Amino acid sequence: MAKIIDSINQEFATMFTSVSLAERIMFVKHMSMMIHSGMTEVESLRLIQSQIKSKGFLKILNEVIVGVENGQALSTSLARYRGVFGDLFINIIKIGEISGTLSENLDYLALEMKKNQSLRSKVRGALIYPAVILVATVGVVGGLIFFILPKILPIFINLNVTLPITTRILIASSDALRAHYLLIGLAFLALVGTLLLLRRIPVTKYILHRILLTLPIFGSISVGFNMANMTRILGMLLKSGEKIVQAVSITADASSNMVYRKALQEAVVEIQKGKTLYAYFEEHERLFPPTVGRMIEVGEKTGNLDNNLAYLAEFYENEVDEVTKNLSGILEPILLVVMGVAVGFVALAIITPIYGITQGLNK
Repeated sequence: MAKIIDSINQEFATMFTSVSLAERIMFVKHMSMMIHSGMTEVESLRLIQSQIKSKGFLKILNEVIVGVENGQALSTSLARYRGVFGDLFINIIKIGEISGTLSENLDYLALEMKKNQSLRSKVRGALIYPAVILVATVGVVGGLIFFILPKILPIFINLNVTLPITTRILIASSDALRAHYLLIGLAFLALVGTLLLLRRIPVTKYILHRILLTLPIFGSISVGFNMANMTRILGMLLKSGEKIVQAVSITADASSNMVYRKALQEAVVEIQKGKTLYAYFEEHERLFPPTVGRMIEVGEKTGNLDNNLAYLAEFYENEVDEVTKNLSGILEPILLVVMGVAVGFVALAIITPIYGITQGLNK
């Protein structure tokens, strides 16, 4: 019962509070530097507090400082805001407190968070150009349908010209859009809202993530991204002294992809039954590439698992980096063809009857 009440309190504490990844990285880096210099935790927290601009983060730091001043461990005070910082963040700090390596753990955590931020930025950045092309296509086609076609259409009607099929399709589409634009707009907003809502429902979120993993190009990026995150987090936890079962459990909770989260949660159960992590990964090669399984097998046998995981994280980060660099080049010709077909169809539908009229006048 106490755990349920504590969970509810945490939900209320974090419901209207958010701290950006950049702010969390800054917090960890500054804490590491100050504790390493000999400052106490409270002194470090107060100095960081004086530099924070975010009201939400200031509120959290006030509560954390009060907790530490009252004798709580830093990890315990931060755990009240588990929804803001996450299990990984809190557990790395907790392990550092127990082992006496808090400064080193904070430094390592900041480095790994920075890598995660960089990886996410590269993936998002690679999608900007395709999005711009798509928006431009919609804008050009929409402009032709809503502004050019209505001015030309009366000419076709007055001259009683027999229109080609492409023009008739375009006119019918234009009439439908202009007559029901409000309804279509509301339907589009409803669709977007439904998709956003479905993303919050675990079952549909799992299905969407499963579909993402099967898509051409984006599927391989998603696998690489999840492998980089998984191996980095797991390696960091093991290097910090966490036991394998707890490390895999925390890694599962930190996974943003529901398919990998479920798979890692199943791995925890299997490891508790005596199965090795490698054996579980080998049974699920569709999610975990053979390279990952083999490196983990060698690491488990040699006692060098944390270093092997760090190597894998570096490998997949570089792989995702290369793919995202080339993503625009791969998608550009496809998008340009789509744009050319869409704009060409509209232009042809408008120009063809005009050409027919001029030919008739010349005769």
